[in-house]
Amino acid sequence: MGTVTVEGIDLRFPTSSGADVIALNNLSMTIPDKQFAVIVGPSGCGKSSLLDIIAGLKDPSGGVCRLDGKPISCPGRERGMVFQNYSLFPWLTVLKNVEFGLSLQGMPQKQTTERARHYVNAVGLSSFENAYANQLSGGMKQRVAIARSLANNPEVLLMDEPFGALDSQTRVVMQQLLLGIWEKEHKTVLFVTHDIDEALYLGEKVYVMSARPGRIIDTIPVNFPHPRSYELSTEPAFVELKRRIQHSLHAEVHKALSTAA
Repeated sequence: MGTVTVEGIDLRFPTSSGADVIALNNLSMTIPDKQFAVIVGPSGCGKSSLLDIIAGLKDPSGGVCRLDGKPISCPGRERGMVFQNYSLFPWLTVLKNVEFGLSLQGMPQKQTTERARHYVNAVGLSSFENAYANQLSGGMKQRVAIARSLANNPEVLLMDEPFGALDSQTRVVMQQLLLGIWEKEHKTVLFVTHDIDEALYLGEKVYVMSARPGRIIDTIPVNFPHPRSYELSTEPAFVELKRRIQHSLHAEVHKALSTAA
């Protein structure tokens, strides 16, 4: 199972002036088991902080996050995290990077290698399993990061703008790759992005966040069938959902800019 429940989350940061910065305010959402959920919102609205709280990397100031009803208080291997930067170990090969988490679990070496190799193959890097990070392109590095997370068999995959640093062509390929893996494995996924097209192409549900303090201001079911093609972006229903999200975000982006000024 992999149902994530976020209940009334608040997050505050103290400042030197004595007035707290409120990053998240009474934020609640439920991501059912096996759903691909996407969060979009203006810069600085707390999207990444929310993922950190669900990952157990950051404590909320109020409220609680649960996985299958159990409160989340620390990191755990049932939650895998993929960051925007690739965070690979440069002294390890592709295969050894993917094996790393499995080896910490005490899995026998033969089984570790077989499982790691399965996911290296799944992300299309079988001919690069002995390469090092400095021999890989950005898209390849992110594929290794995804393979490493999936190899640990998490119930929930948390992805913080994982394709944000990639060029547009590579980004499309990576979206198709990720969606293909999800259509086979159906992990619960919570994916953060600024890209509305990416959100609608990947997600089964899109959550729109407000400017800081972040809260959910719109929840949009995305009912396009699978498997999905990128030609979906020209469909009238896709364009209409994109317009709805843009409308929701427009005023929030202006708020975020005025707050930052």
